[in-house]
Amino acid sequence: MNKYIRTSLAGLMASTMIAGAAFAAGTHPKTGEALADDQTFIYRLLDETTSFDPQIVEDVDGSDIVRDLFEGLMNQDEDGNLVPGVATGYTLNDGKDVYTFTLRDDAKWSNGDPVTAGDFVYAWKRAVDPELSSPYAWFMELMSIENASAIIAGEKPVDELGVTAIDDHTLEVTLSTPLPYFPQMTTHTTTFPAPQKVIEEFGTAWTKPENIVSNGAYVLTEHLPQERSTRERNEMYWDNENTILDTVVAMVINDENVALTRYLAGELDRTDVPAGQFPRLKKEHPDEAISYPRLCNYYYTFNVSDSGPEAFKDPNVRQALSLAVDREIITEKVMAGGQPQAYTFAPEATANFTVPEVEMASMSQAERDELAKELLAEAGYGPDNPLSFEMVYNTSDAHKKVAVALSQMWKQKLGVNANLANMEWKVFLEERGNQNFDLARGAWCGDYNEASTFLDLLQSQSGYNDGKYANARVDELLAQAKTADDPAPLYTEVERIIAQETPVIPIYHYAGVYMMDTDVGNWPINNVEQNWYSKNLYKVAE
Repeated sequence: MNKYIRTSLAGLMASTMIAGAAFAAGTHPKTGEALADDQTFIYRLLDETTSFDPQIVEDVDGSDIVRDLFEGLMNQDEDGNLVPGVATGYTLNDGKDVYTFTLRDDAKWSNGDPVTAGDFVYAWKRAVDPELSSPYAWFMELMSIENASAIIAGEKPVDELGVTAIDDHTLEVTLSTPLPYFPQMTTHTTTFPAPQKVIEEFGTAWTKPENIVSNGAYVLTEHLPQERSTRERNEMYWDNENTILDTVVAMVINDENVALTRYLAGELDRTDVPAGQFPRLKKEHPDEAISYPRLCNYYYTFNVSDSGPEAFKDPNVRQALSLAVDREIITEKVMAGGQPQAYTFAPEATANFTVPEVEMASMSQAERDELAKELLAEAGYGPDNPLSFEMVYNTSDAHKKVAVALSQMWKQKLGVNANLANMEWKVFLEERGNQNFDLARGAWCGDYNEASTFLDLLQSQSGYNDGKYANARVDELLAQAKTADDPAPLYTEVERIIAQETPVIPIYHYAGVYMMDTDVGNWPINNVEQNWYSKNLYKVAE
């Protein structure tokens, strides 16, 4: 990275940690690689994050930051396997409904206070408390924590949540029903501890750099909204001596092409590849342009609530629009970054999940187009009565290109008028969450590696079921899957119902398509969830 940029950033950052300087003076303790003198990692974000509060944050980029600032019970390694976090391990009772976590005795908050089981109890109760209105309260319900559902519904007091601090270093969690993947869910930011006395002192301002107290490998030292945030080494972190990166800077750059220009100028260590440019960049920068599977889907969701268009109440209309989408054009021509076409909601990269056969996937595009015309005509739409609606997406050049391509396909094949509207990220989330849309872009990255993390979004009471789709059979199947020895057949039936009723239009499943500086070491490419931790990264000498 060029010297001028580094020098400018250095003026913005307060300090460099002693342990990091020691590492930078020599070699990596495991790989033997020569380490760079400057251990600063700078990367690009599309939008301002929703929050730095573990119980409030709801976007992927924000969660990446929170994962550095705070640490939960368990972490993930470079391959996505569970490894100790604040907890050194856990036990499970014979009934498989009580987990007991043992917390390490050297975990501290950035102010020097010990991290205790009580900090997790406080955070988890906070997450389900209706007064906070956490956008991820439903996730705690999915974890099957005893009484979570009743508390979220306001039917029981918060103190009846099935989580108890046996002592400072022992956390007991009681489930309403056994959940075999419960430990994997504790890597999610909503389950991270929270500093009660700091929150009570500063209220909603507790996450400002001058107030925040955190227990992760980094502390927040700077936040300029819509511009950048900076996190630096937390000297109180229990494993600080093995952390190499000193400083991590997240730069908000709304335009993908501007971000690429800044990357190529040496201002960024990582940025997203603009839609359609991966083939060219791979030829020009073969060691820097990378693509790999991610546990994420990209879709459009229909508003089938009372506020939605009457046309979308008809599954024939929804299916016609889905059929007419030429996913090969989207993946090969528009995105061109190795994204697989999607005909199911859950991606093939999902653990222990076999993508089921659905009728649409086996048809040619010409056959799909012909059926789409028939279904739309049956629903009463045609040249004399064209279907019209608005489709919304959050501001992004890539999202715009996909939306334009979809609208053109529908216009040319079906005579449909889809009017495009883009919104700034936070406005988009609010409008979509309040059903103030006709058709809206959606995307989901797995909160844990199991098919339910995707399919539960279409459960009727899900907090992120933005289209308010409701199907009693889907609800029943998803409930059964939580305790089934083999949930695969249940997930297959859910996917086939979704394909038939089409509450959403799956477009593609994600690939991680980035430009990454070759001096960045240990990026977790093999972790399809892409839960990355700056404490595991490092910069090699160029």
